[in-house]
Amino acid sequence: MAEDYYKTLGVGREATDEEVKKAYRKLAMKYHPDHAKGDKAAEERFKRISEAYAVLSDKEKRREYDTFGSEGFQQRFSQEDIFRGFNINDILREFGFGGGASFGGAQAGGGRRTYGAGSPFGPRAHPQQIKGDDLIYELPLTLRESAFGTTKELTMQHQGGPERVTVKIPKGMTTGKKLRLAGKGNPGPFGGPRGDLYIQVVLIEDPVFSIEDQDLTTHREIKLTEALLGTTISVPTLDDKQYSLKIPPGTKNGTRMRLTGHGLPSMKGGKKGDLFVRVHIQIPKHLTHEQKKLVEDLAETGI
Repeated sequence: MAEDYYKTLGVGREATDEEVKKAYRKLAMKYHPDHAKGDKAAEERFKRISEAYAVLSDKEKRREYDTFGSEGFQQRFSQEDIFRGFNINDILREFGFGGGASFGGAQAGGGRRTYGAGSPFGPRAHPQQIKGDDLIYELPLTLRESAFGTTKELTMQHQGGPERVTVKIPKGMTTGKKLRLAGKGNPGPFGGPRGDLYIQVVLIEDPVFSIEDQDLTTHREIKLTEALLGTTISVPTLDDKQYSLKIPPGTKNGTRMRLTGHGLPSMKGGKKGDLFVRVHIQIPKHLTHEQKKLVEDLAETGI
């Protein structure tokens, strides 16, 4: 977890420069290696409070820390950045310590040996390189593009500027599914690796088919006499062909009939979904005199 510099020094976020300085002096007196010789825990604590003071005593660094928070600040500032312009020896002399803080026979910031190019506490390793932010691109697709796959040319806008990306969309990509393109996201801070790009599909509403998972549904109307006597209707499929579907006599309104394997393919290469046909029976609102007489005669037969 990133360091909370205010908590490390025991001050609030509204602390004045003088209060920050006073808090550091008090802790430095307690944990300075000259006062806690051989105490590794005290040595580590002194490093931490000095790092906190290096940030909070610098107006610009403190502003950055308050703006981005602990984790965001650590992503943007290395140890060298934190201690750049911070002379711990001058500060310790001001507090009444004669020389630089000594850690394991080496003086911090001066003396027989110096570490690193900015941190007075030697080779505290650079933070692990931070990966850049991932990006999500919402890509609209037609139902047929989803069914048969397609290739799209996209222009991505990210922190590195515009970039043309060619994306091969596999068969079966439907709303909510994502395609990951490694290393196509935002650049990482301080030269870190780029994040990833996620292509998230949104299917455009189709005028003929509705979709649920890999299954499709289409609606067809038949006449009342066709429902009673049976008929054969033509049903469109995704590959622009017509399938002949037999409607048995006595079919009820709202009956759903299945055409196996005429739905969407699976991204994982499994079997296709199904195509369902929802049958709706047309009920005429107005009858001619002859039609009405025929229906009345039919009613007398008990139908």
